[in-house]
Amino acid sequence: MHGCEWVIEAHGCDRSALCDLKTLRALFAELTAALELHPVGDANWHQFPGTGGITGLCLLAESHLACHTFPEYHSLCLNVFCCRPRADWNFDAYLKGAFAAKTVSVRRIDRPYTSASDESASG
Repeated sequence: MHGCEWVIEAHGCDRSALCDLKTLRALFAELTAALELHPVGDANWHQFPGTGGITGLCLLAESHLACHTFPEYHSLCLNVFCCRPRADWNFDAYLKGAFAAKTVSVRRIDRPYTSASDESASG
């Protein structure tokens, strides 16, 4: 058994979208629906004065969903961790559409719950 984690960076984003809480709430809603995630409460948001960047965190039954926006750098960092494997989602298309990202980097990390030595000892 293993989980999966996505680490996503979007660059060249529209500054106003990165400062818009409604746009970020829509991202979280889209992700939870598409990946069949189960929030255990409302997401928490913090908007920084000055730059207007936003940090968001949603605790999931499956783990967590977090984002950080940096309008001054036109970038968004997103992290999704699920305790069970999930199909990949088209982060690239969504972030280019909703945030006008010029480039999107997506890294998927499989997170095993046992080490290879644990599995060979039990088999």
